[in-house]
Amino acid sequence: MGDKIELWKALKKSPRYLYLIGGFHGDEVEGVYVLNQLFKWLSNEDQGLEMNLPMVVIPILNTDGYRMGTRCNATGVDLNRNLPAKNWSESHQDAKYHPGKKAGSESETSYLVKRFKKWPPYLVMSFHSWKPMINYDGNLQVVAEYLSTYNQYPVCDDVGYETPGSLGSYCAESLNVPVLTLEYPRISKDLSLAEIWNQNEEGLKELFMSNLLAPHNF
Repeated sequence: MGDKIELWKALKKSPRYLYLIGGFHGDEVEGVYVLNQLFKWLSNEDQGLEMNLPMVVIPILNTDGYRMGTRCNATGVDLNRNLPAKNWSESHQDAKYHPGKKAGSESETSYLVKRFKKWPPYLVMSFHSWKPMINYDGNLQVVAEYLSTYNQYPVCDDVGYETPGSLGSYCAESLNVPVLTLEYPRISKDLSLAEIWNQNEEGLKELFMSNLLAPHNF
């Protein structure tokens, strides 16, 4: 327990930041991989993009779960149900959605909330794996549809079920910050991590080279 959470912050100072977060769920290696590939590209000195966008990157939030290959963290809590949103609830029908003993009870959740307070976000992009989908909370339909033109993933503002204590709920209700949740397909014998990146590489790069993610848009 207690694997270190790594964080990278752009040198450019800003009143608000674009957050890129991977590994909320430790078994969602696809989202972690895509963010890792994107971060490698963003970190390339030839791109210089880190100078244009004030960013905070957390490659893997649930480091213990990632090491163990589990959705939940080391204490069996779903971090994406543990955030101190107004709609947090202790009720859950499946152990994989365990929200914790109370809102914000987990060290990883506390870590993220503290970073939000120290470096306030203006937009959060969260990288997950479930089925191909671009979900958005807040005024992000244009951004979601822009990405969809490249990877052909469906766009939605509702995943079809309640998500109390989620990142989207917390940011929208408590911080008034939009969240873009990128859901990637699972790897299989017919689909590799590299192929998932290939599906998304062009769209993500074009998005970051556009002005759609600029702070003045939010």
